Amino acid sequence: MSKTSRPHLIRAAEIKALPEQQHLHQFNRRAVRMTRGLGTAAGLERIGIHLIRLPPGHDSTQFHSHSADEEFIYILEGRAIAEIGDLECEVGPGDFIGLPVPSPAHNLRNSFAEDCHYLVGGERNPLDVVDYPRIRRSMLKRPRRWVNWDDLNEID
Repeated sequence: MSKTSRPHLIRAAEIKALPEQQHLHQFNRRAVRMTRGLGTAAGLERIGIHLIRLPPGHDSTQFHSHSADEEFIYILEGRAIAEIGDLECEVGPGDFIGLPVPSPAHNLRNSFAEDCHYLVGGERNPLDVVDYPRIRRSMLKRPRRWVNWDDLNEID
């Protein structure tokens, strides 16, 4: 499908028919989420929006922060534990998390018996630095790819 032929409207039945893609985080084996990409399907290029299903016992990602990309999370169904900086609290349907830049480190953890469904969205800036404070790592997002700073050669 060409960029110009993407629909601007995706009906509920079409969203349900979108395949779920499993995302595994490279720094957290417990971070397993099932994703349906809505933004790209609707032709958005500067904003990423995804419908997420977080199974019980899993994290959404590795606890991290962004230097350039703002994000949001809106809980649709189920519950999770939100970690936002030093805050840890239960979130449920209708709860909204806004993460302006520079964002506090954050993560969702599903410690409950049912799936947690949420909408997540954020900017797609060409450059972003993502810090993972608990594991003392950083990643640089460049256009269409990620660079692991720990694998770069030293610069004189």
